[in-house]
Amino acid sequence: MKSKEPGESLFKGVLLAHLILVLHFVLLAVLVVVVFFFGWLVTHLFWIIGGLFLLISLSAYLFYRRLRREGRSLREAMHSPLFAGRSVEIHLLGGMASLRVGPPTHTRTIAQHGDPDAPPALEDPEVMRIREIAVLADLLDKELISPEEFDAAKQKILGRGAP
Repeated sequence: MKSKEPGESLFKGVLLAHLILVLHFVLLAVLVVVVFFFGWLVTHLFWIIGGLFLLISLSAYLFYRRLRREGRSLREAMHSPLFAGRSVEIHLLGGMASLRVGPPTHTRTIAQHGDPDAPPALEDPEVMRIREIAVLADLLDKELISPEEFDAAKQKILGRGAP
């Protein structure tokens, strides 16, 4: 084994001490920058919120002006083919405030249509298989799959249901 020289160990210790001191100064500098940043933020918070309000107001005004120029109302704009069957959701502040316009995204099961307070029910596996076969039949009618592919997929679906 090679023994360490006493000077080498001492040199590494001095470098480690200097590294620790430098890291403390870096930490102190970062803290000073953070304090100044938040101080500036608190001082100018009114102007920041006012600017954001003006920006949102300007975009709403431009949207409203575009709707009027095209001769449409907001209801007509929301019934555009672009939004057909979809809900529009707007997230503000990283999702802390959100607004959803449109149909509800959750689907109700048959049991829930009669009683809105009924607990959610699972769908019957037989109904799921029938729906999958109906989709396959639709693909076959549109000639997107061959009859052989239809039969193979149908047997696979029906085979899953067998105990």
